[in-house]
Amino acid sequence: MAHEAETDESARADETRDVVTGADGAPAPQGEGSAEPFQRRVVSFVRRSSHLDDRMQRMWDENAPEFLLSIPNGGRDLSVDPDFRFTTGFVRREWGNDHPLIVEIGTGQGENIAAAAARDPQTNYLALEVYDPGVAHTLLKAGNGKLHNLRIAQVNAPELFAVMEPGMLEEVWTFFPDPWPKMKHHKRRIVQPALAHDVHEALRAGGVWRIATDIDDYALHVHEVMDSAPGFVNDGTREVSLAVEHVGKGDAGRAAELPHAMFRESERFDGRVLTNFERKGLDAGRTIHDFTYRAV
Repeated sequence: MAHEAETDESARADETRDVVTGADGAPAPQGEGSAEPFQRRVVSFVRRSSHLDDRMQRMWDENAPEFLLSIPNGGRDLSVDPDFRFTTGFVRREWGNDHPLIVEIGTGQGENIAAAAARDPQTNYLALEVYDPGVAHTLLKAGNGKLHNLRIAQVNAPELFAVMEPGMLEEVWTFFPDPWPKMKHHKRRIVQPALAHDVHEALRAGGVWRIATDIDDYALHVHEVMDSAPGFVNDGTREVSLAVEHVGKGDAGRAAELPHAMFRESERFDGRVLTNFERKGLDAGRTIHDFTYRAV
């Protein structure tokens, strides 16, 4: 789960200057002399160096050859070469079959996708994660569990979705993404109209994007992006009350005083394992918001 893996990173990144970045999270070249392939874009993560202990590095080295996909990056860390195409043929070569494919954006430590891969060997799974420790733990789970239907890609997820073959995915999962609580950082949230468009293109007709968050303001953000996203239907069956104005870090308590409205959300997705992170949110009294958006 992305939010769990990124909690410490987010606390530090929250104080980072608000800059335009390249796909690797580094400040992008600006001005007349700036050359492609960099673009003026905002990413949903801050790239920081991280050190793996000897055991995790050994697990990485042992398991990466089978489970870690090699995605051309065009010479930019965590990027996807725009000339690369993620197709059913690529999946057939890498997984060795034509089984349905589910992709999780921001897998954190890999709890959910590893559990799903173990539970359903007739479905292929792809974990997308940018942080080394999360990738390492997911590789460890894949190796220990002999999860031959699971692959990991260490890439910026929106760039991979931009080069996907239309209609190739069964489902997309985004569970507890980094909330970017400061108002000026809300544009860094992973759920955005551009990604919604690319996810819709990648899903088969009737496929779903499942999203979960324990942050009320992020839930409002999801509704604003997804309830009007072309080609998606909100399959929610329960009514949830949310403030209709955004709050930021430090003033979340003000939400109770704001006007509220009712929104449709889903029952808890029973395919999601209850992690320590989600349990801590429940213990803290936070509401878990589940969403199911179906591609039509």
